[in-house]
Amino acid sequence: METRVLEGNLRKMQTELAAPIQYTLKLGEDKIDMTSLVGTHFKMRFTGQINCVNCGRATKKSFAQGSCFPCFRDSPNNAECIIRPELCRAHLGEGRDPEWEERNHNQPHVVYLAISSGIKVGVTRETQVPYRWIDQGASRAVKIAVTENRYQAGMMEVALKEFASDKTHWQRMLKNEVATDIDIIEAKDSLIDKLDEEFMELVSDDDEVTELNYPSIRFPEKVKSHNLDKEPIIEGTLEAIKGQYLLFEGGKVINIRKYGGYFVEIEVES
Repeated sequence: METRVLEGNLRKMQTELAAPIQYTLKLGEDKIDMTSLVGTHFKMRFTGQINCVNCGRATKKSFAQGSCFPCFRDSPNNAECIIRPELCRAHLGEGRDPEWEERNHNQPHVVYLAISSGIKVGVTRETQVPYRWIDQGASRAVKIAVTENRYQAGMMEVALKEFASDKTHWQRMLKNEVATDIDIIEAKDSLIDKLDEEFMELVSDDDEVTELNYPSIRFPEKVKSHNLDKEPIIEGTLEAIKGQYLLFEGGKVINIRKYGGYFVEIEVES
């Protein structure tokens, strides 16, 4: 068996809904079938070089999953409404970059209910279903509503956060401690009953539940996050992939999305 060394700047893994989910890591001009590597030895080394995922410039420090500081400060990809969609101004023709906002945020969005370690409400652009659910490591998900823009979705999420969390307990999610006793359609109906009348016309009657199965040979009992800045090499048997995390033997985990722009070398057996 031949070992190839591939190199390039990390980006989040591309995904395809299947059983199990298909993960592809694009590294430079190469595409690595990560799903097929589960169960094999995997080695990745950070070279010390970081390039901004937005503008490509070299940066000593990465902000917000791969941005240099100017892009962190100015890019619409890092606007406050990315985290807090209720602050979005795209529907008013405003924002850091109104044209970008029009293309990305003044578009139909989905308010959804997902189950991973527990029950969670969230917001994503309609075209990002089911990819957003995969990135968050959800095991099941269903649409609650489809809105005209990000602001509407954000306001509905705020209303629902009183009754369901908008956070994922990432350690429990990676240990595959899934809440199996929740009827997701019953939970959806219960949340809809709590909405004010202003939101009712946006509610979706699509009750199709998306089941998400991740490639694995086992999930860890404990997890320890690996820091590439402190330990530039991570290697071992790749035992699972979930969300945007690689899970190694012994409970080592690394969030690929966190290290966007990091220039790495990866050894792949072929």
